[in-house]
Amino acid sequence: MTLLQLEGVSVRFGERAAADALDRVDLAVAEHETVCVLGPSGSGKSTLLRAVAGLQPVSAGRVLLGGADQAGVPVHRRGVGLMFQDHQLFPHRDVGGNVAFGLRMRGAGRTSYEARVAELLDLVGLPGAQGRPVASLSGGEQQRVALARALAPSPRLLMLDEPLGQLDRGLRERLVVELRDLFSRLGTTVLAVTHDQGEAFALADRVVVMRDGRIAQTGTPLEVWQRPACEFVARFLGFENVVPAVVSAGTAGTPWGKVPVPPETAQGERRLLIRPAGVLLGPDGLRCEVVSRTFRGTHVALLLRPEAGPQLEAECTLAGAPAVGERVAVTFAPAEVVVLPADRRP
Repeated sequence: MTLLQLEGVSVRFGERAAADALDRVDLAVAEHETVCVLGPSGSGKSTLLRAVAGLQPVSAGRVLLGGADQAGVPVHRRGVGLMFQDHQLFPHRDVGGNVAFGLRMRGAGRTSYEARVAELLDLVGLPGAQGRPVASLSGGEQQRVALARALAPSPRLLMLDEPLGQLDRGLRERLVVELRDLFSRLGTTVLAVTHDQGEAFALADRVVVMRDGRIAQTGTPLEVWQRPACEFVARFLGFENVVPAVVSAGTAGTPWGKVPVPPETAQGERRLLIRPAGVLLGPDGLRCEVVSRTFRGTHVALLLRPEAGPQLEAECTLAGAPAVGERVAVTFAPAEVVVLPADRRP
């Protein structure tokens, strides 16, 4: 069942739409689903979150929770939990006081909220931390306390705004796995905003990519990664091997020469994406010079200067990595070629 529904939601600041406004956004989030909203700065992702929470007035359209229009419903009556990037913990309260804050505001008795606080701190991996001062906590521990506080009133929708943005990469990677497991066990419905693709793809059941206040693409992490909806999404995901092409009879004419494409591809002028993994080094093919190489842990990223066309990004194993300045030849793997539609504003 759908828990959250946005119908033609627009947000405007002043007389005209601002860069980070929303423009007729339609979005549905099912119960127990985790949806992550991705996009560059100014794309409208945080404005979307604020509009759902009731922190930002909607200029047009409707926000529905559980089928009920939220127009005029204040933040504290929407039944949503909020967790922000800076955590916004109360420094004058200890851990237990922070987690219990929402419960006390709702009139919960001390006995009941103390039991709930203990339960939540166990869930987030901080058992027995009720009496610890907030200032004594590490960044990761503060993130866990903020999460426990947001979960304490049992919100029907939990909303996260760059929840792991202030943490180092290693800690983010560990916590995102823990969060996904926790949300699955609790059956929590989550709407999260992040600029980190890895974080979104690891956490989400579904990813929403935003551009200029509109949704450019929505789908599972695998769908979005394998089949970007347009050149904007492809480049936002970090793919740079995008060129104009003319498709005919199973191949595409590109600045790099003929490139194989899936047989069902429509003919005519297109944009072509070749993932770095699809640029294959070999004895024959397009001649290139190695401009740079970067160790990525599991592979080596290469930047190549072809004899014709723009530079190419490629990947190879460490053992087979050519040196900078070396001449190589490349061919293209059809499975890593994506034909993109025209990149119109979504």
